[in-house]
Amino acid sequence: MTAPGVIELREVPVPEAQKDTVVVEIAYIGVCGSDIHVYHGKHPYTSYPVVQGHEVSGKVVAVGPEVKDIKVGDRVTIEPQVACGTCYPCTHGLYNICNNLKVLGFQTTGTASDYFAISEHHIVKLPDGMDYRFGAMIEPLAVGVRAVQKAGDVKDKQILIIGAGPIGNLVAQTVKAMGASKVMVSDVNSLRLEKALACGIDVAVNVKEEKLIVAIEREFGAERRADIIFDCAGVQPAISSAVSVARKGSDIVVVAVYEGVPQVDLAYINECEIRIIGTARYNFDDFKTAIRLVGDGLINLEALITDVYEMPEYLEAYRKIATTPDSTMKVLVHVHAS
Repeated sequence: MTAPGVIELREVPVPEAQKDTVVVEIAYIGVCGSDIHVYHGKHPYTSYPVVQGHEVSGKVVAVGPEVKDIKVGDRVTIEPQVACGTCYPCTHGLYNICNNLKVLGFQTTGTASDYFAISEHHIVKLPDGMDYRFGAMIEPLAVGVRAVQKAGDVKDKQILIIGAGPIGNLVAQTVKAMGASKVMVSDVNSLRLEKALACGIDVAVNVKEEKLIVAIEREFGAERRADIIFDCAGVQPAISSAVSVARKGSDIVVVAVYEGVPQVDLAYINECEIRIIGTARYNFDDFKTAIRLVGDGLINLEALITDVYEMPEYLEAYRKIATTPDSTMKVLVHVHAS
């Protein structure tokens, strides 16, 4: 992507495996909301030109001489965070918020190519029988896993997810898988709400048709309301709504990436002792948990896929998401039939 809305396809040499690197033949790449921020020129931490692609699956076709745990033929996904390993967050188990973090496809070269070389330390093995399409969706599922873990124990909790896009859907499915007693999603997009119900979510509310607080009090009770709210929408009305409907003393987890700087009523947050919790990306354990949840049949990924494009149609995949959100959920780009 050389500029907002401009993608060029270029021929480059096939990479070779060096030392501890592996070469992955890319099978599928997912396009996410953060990619669309870059497409619109509104991502706060990305400049041009940039090769995108961070939700990925593929097959290992070459390994360097120092590679220990990965072999040719392994089905894999890639953990796309490049951390320094020496800053305070890195040395305290929080490399996902490294002070010098670079993420594939945003601050460093992403995976949108036929072959991609990277250190084996970024490789996560997939089960032998996992569909490569699903392998490319482990990364966004790991985002959901991380968000739920940041919220703490969700067993027997009543959960509200604002925003029923792919991330919101996966957060909702994850809290269900981890024992939440009742899960509600809200959105203005009827397709996304239908997908949520198809994935086993208990309640889907179209806030164009019903006030959110009315649905909350009906489904969760006027006093108890939601125990935890996840903001997966990333727009001003979402965070404003989350704060206004939150029960006193409850938590709001901000999962969405905001294009701008939203306004939040901090006086109300203070008065009601509402906790706002940030969550950023994931770590390796989150990937492993995501893979386990899929393997255990607790997450429905098939229902999320609405569109698959071929590599030469990469720009069309972005345009589809940007121009027809009412008919779009998860968009994948097919690279190789690995």
